[in-house]
Amino acid sequence: MNNIVFQGEHLFWGNLGHSAVVISFITSILAAISFFFAERNPLDQSWAKLAKWTFYLHSLAVLTIVGSLFKIIYSHYFEYHYAWQHSSTDLPVHFMISCFWEGQEGSFLLWIFWQMVIGQILMRTAKNWLFPVMAVLMLSQIALTSMLLGVKIFGYKLGSSPFELLRNFMSNAPIFKLPDYLSKVKDGNGLNPLLQNYWMVIHPPTLFFGFATTVVPFAYAIAALWRKDFTQWLKPALPWALVSVMVLGTGIIMGGFWAYESLSFGGYWAWDPVENASLVPWLILIAGVHVMMLHKATGNSYIVAVVLILATFLLVLYATFLTRSGILGNSSVHSFTDLGMSGQLLVFFMLFVILSVCMVAWRWKAMPHSAKDEEIYTREFWMFIGSLVLVISAFQIILTTSIPVFNKIFGANMAPPADAIGHYNKWQMPMAIIIGILTGVAHLLKYKKNKKEALKKIGLLALISVLIAVILYFAFNLTNYVFTGLLFASVFGIITNFLLLIPFLNGKIKLAGSSVAHIGFGVLLLGVLVSSANKQVISLNDSGTQINPEFSAKENVENIYLERGKPNKMGDYIITYVKDSVHWVNTYYQVNYKKLNKVGEIDYEFNLYPNGQINPKFGLVANPDTRHYISHDVFTYVSSVPAKKTDAKFVNTKLHKVKQGDTIYTNNGYAVLQRVTSSTEGKVVDVKNLQVLLSAELKVYTLDNVYQAIPMYGIQNNEAVSYDALVDEARLKFKFTAVDPQTKSITIETSEKDQSGDFIIMKAIVFPWINFVWAGTIIMVIGFLLSIIKRIAEYRKSVAP
Repeated sequence: MNNIVFQGEHLFWGNLGHSAVVISFITSILAAISFFFAERNPLDQSWAKLAKWTFYLHSLAVLTIVGSLFKIIYSHYFEYHYAWQHSSTDLPVHFMISCFWEGQEGSFLLWIFWQMVIGQILMRTAKNWLFPVMAVLMLSQIALTSMLLGVKIFGYKLGSSPFELLRNFMSNAPIFKLPDYLSKVKDGNGLNPLLQNYWMVIHPPTLFFGFATTVVPFAYAIAALWRKDFTQWLKPALPWALVSVMVLGTGIIMGGFWAYESLSFGGYWAWDPVENASLVPWLILIAGVHVMMLHKATGNSYIVAVVLILATFLLVLYATFLTRSGILGNSSVHSFTDLGMSGQLLVFFMLFVILSVCMVAWRWKAMPHSAKDEEIYTREFWMFIGSLVLVISAFQIILTTSIPVFNKIFGANMAPPADAIGHYNKWQMPMAIIIGILTGVAHLLKYKKNKKEALKKIGLLALISVLIAVILYFAFNLTNYVFTGLLFASVFGIITNFLLLIPFLNGKIKLAGSSVAHIGFGVLLLGVLVSSANKQVISLNDSGTQINPEFSAKENVENIYLERGKPNKMGDYIITYVKDSVHWVNTYYQVNYKKLNKVGEIDYEFNLYPNGQINPKFGLVANPDTRHYISHDVFTYVSSVPAKKTDAKFVNTKLHKVKQGDTIYTNNGYAVLQRVTSSTEGKVVDVKNLQVLLSAELKVYTLDNVYQAIPMYGIQNNEAVSYDALVDEARLKFKFTAVDPQTKSITIETSEKDQSGDFIIMKAIVFPWINFVWAGTIIMVIGFLLSIIKRIAEYRKSVAP
């Protein structure tokens, strides 16, 4: 095989990309060493110069890797396994971008790219913290770039290269013994249909940027321990920690948007193990940010702040191990398959665990310890309690998510909870209530000492919140009294923080970031409660029959069978499966909704187009479609379609001899002959050799609409020809078959489209007030942004000459 000269391969881009991977790995090692010695020997500028130039070369190598891989995907060079595995020729450019990070190698490259960008920012902003912080960041780059090497060292494969040739990956396949094998590789495997959504173009880059930013506060914390400087690192680290909170939180909620629009479980959060793995570091980081601010204000809880900041990055690495080691198996729709790098991922994780533990142990005695416990009637006490609740929340999530890890380590056979949503909600709801209340209580109190007026104000606002919560309980038609706790917490958090926000509205809004973020959290809680508690399945099967033998009893009740063109009553709607798109493999199904008012009249109507992809690997992959209103969403997806699409058949054929003004009656409606004309203008027919062409203009009436049909009749080469007119919405076909000059009448043949076998089974859910979820998220992100601006201004002021 080595002597075969393969034809048509584009080896330049793969060689360039792989060489750039090797260079990026080597330069990350050199840069880490150089930054380390630049910190150790501040008077020797040679190390500083070497560190900077090797980092710049590293950055150039990373950009080269990115450019080479995208060139391979964009140009459909299917001789490369990564391009063949994740892309195809029919993908638009924006989905080709998604192909870039669909695989493990591409997502690692995305992480590497973002850390390189962050490094460039730090080179210009880290000031006197540059060397130790960059040394830690480049240590992370060493681990990440090693994931792309794809080389064997002493029989162990280090990483997986995105530039591996398909013929090397599948070397035993007979096709790769042919010099012209590429002529037979016409297309790639394609992008996972679940990822063919615009949210997946922006969600992964945002999430990985969030992951990448967590290394910066981690690096500052390590640098502080290294230097034994326990005060100055907080000012530059806090803005970065807030950036991480904002970006990682945005990435997580973007995943919720994607799940809501692309997955058919009917919601935006399903406590999926991979979702959990990204949520846990975010919760710990929020706790860490609050304890950092607590320490800045009071000088207490320093060790807790350091531990939480270090734990955030470690949990990001643990999430990476969970997601990419294959240990989650089929328990998540997001997890990657194991590429044989689980051992390498574990080493990556343990490297930073050992570094963190050793640095904390080394400086344990030197670190500031709290002189006294916080008093109960102070902001710092309740901020600490809130942070502790966040930690407990994260611990419960990661404990359950890690069940497959425990099974692997201890040889156990514990099963994850059968009802994951119920299990997590049972634990997380009480903690959400506590956090919601504390966002108000802690903000109303001051640091260190408070007067009785503050406690009275808390009591008064709590009473007002109770009254509003009771009103909203009935306004939102809630039925479970347990929800009143969460309703009270969200209302209390919104009211208290809004009152605190009012003084800042007069030109000082930048100082109100925390209040805005807490208001957003309260609105988010309110949206989660109302949209989940009152979620209503409206596609109820009341026929009493089994509509699909593969459905469970619950699925059989919650799905409705729709024959094409046949209206069905569904709750407050009349729905009709109108038609599907031409392409059967990737089909959009038009479903018409008519909303009925209280007296049964049609109030308004709209169309939804749920998508179903018939995929040879995944079967039917359903992408929902949603109608958005201010007060609710109507969420629809197709859960079953015919096994294959058949050609349309027409039945009940009849002949009708009619004159102008006569009516033709059918089972699907009636048609009136308006006129017969001989004009060929605007007719889409081949008029060549036509001696005569007549058009019968028909107006077709159905129960809910009026259509036009124009069948045609002519003489071509001395033979009669007919051109049918199809009214697809009415399932009618009209054929102009004859002319009778004596009676001045014509003959129209009608036939009705046979709809048997043309059906869909679909599910429809109404989510009330789900816009509170999205609005709360946006408000929360704005609050984070305002806080970041404030902390950056404070840092710049502190380092200004």
